Amino acid sequence: MGLDDRKLEVLRAIVEDYVATQEPVGSKALVERHALGVSPATVRNDMAVLEDEGYIRQPHTSAGRVPTDRGYRLFVDRLSRVKPLSPAERRAIERFLVGAVDLDDVVHRAVRLLAQLTRQVAVVQYPSLTRSAVRHLELVPVSTTRLLLVMITDTGRVEQRVVELPGPVDPEEITDLRRVLNATLAGVKLVDTPPLVQGLVERAEPQAKATMSTLVSVLLETLVERHEERIALAGTSNLARMGPLDLSTGALRPILEALEEEVILLKLFDEVKAGSARVRIGDENEVVDLRSTSVVSTGYGPGATVVGGMGVVGPTRMDYPGTIATVRAVARYLGEMLAQH
Repeated sequence: MGLDDRKLEVLRAIVEDYVATQEPVGSKALVERHALGVSPATVRNDMAVLEDEGYIRQPHTSAGRVPTDRGYRLFVDRLSRVKPLSPAERRAIERFLVGAVDLDDVVHRAVRLLAQLTRQVAVVQYPSLTRSAVRHLELVPVSTTRLLLVMITDTGRVEQRVVELPGPVDPEEITDLRRVLNATLAGVKLVDTPPLVQGLVERAEPQAKATMSTLVSVLLETLVERHEERIALAGTSNLARMGPLDLSTGALRPILEALEEEVILLKLFDEVKAGSARVRIGDENEVVDLRSTSVVSTGYGPGATVVGGMGVVGPTRMDYPGTIATVRAVARYLGEMLAQH
């Protein structure tokens, strides 16, 4: 890499000043604001080397310099120190999430909180059905020929479907069906349930085979095979804070369109792990329409088990240390809540 400690400190100062001021940074300002221990002329020479190496660039509108994607990458990898959250910030996160009444409430509180704290676009994936296990199955009679099938997972997610039965079913039969379903499937990962579900018809009593066959069909078609992934989004208005140096002309519309596609948003959480943040800067993003942004993401779940992902999308000019700390903290609290409930 060929950068000595002083040039790395100059790069750190440029990144921190540019993120704070949103203005290109000049050598005089760096000397005034940072204890670099050298003259403006030396800083100018260091900046020239950093520019030649591709870590900073000079916008045509100013004599100051701004970091490039490569400069941000070096900053994140080698220079940034994750800011510890203050006790007040930790208490605020805990209080905001603790009052949630169910999984939907938890996810929506988490995504709003993340958007407010980071002032970026926040994205939270609901606990994935592919990573969940069955906690309980409930059958609720709607009429003599119609049931509501409710599945509750170990991550608190609730899925429900209306089942049209082939004929009238009495309450005793419903109780038996409920008992058999839970005895067979409770505690089993959803990805492991298909052979068990298919075996339910064979083991059913003769008078219950037609009803069980209908239930099995609904289970396989909707709750097991259609692993619907859900996403919560908040803070898209924060994109308005991206300035002319953050975006090329017309770049905002593709970002907004990308954020409307759940398939694209789910890609943000590929390979996420609990406890560590993944940072993709500019062209490192697989999604072309997000290559003028940075994405900070992590996984969450009870303990070391990852059941979903969360993160933020914002300009490459973001407060990386603060954003990484916030994303990790909210993910940790969300994982603890899932573990408790």
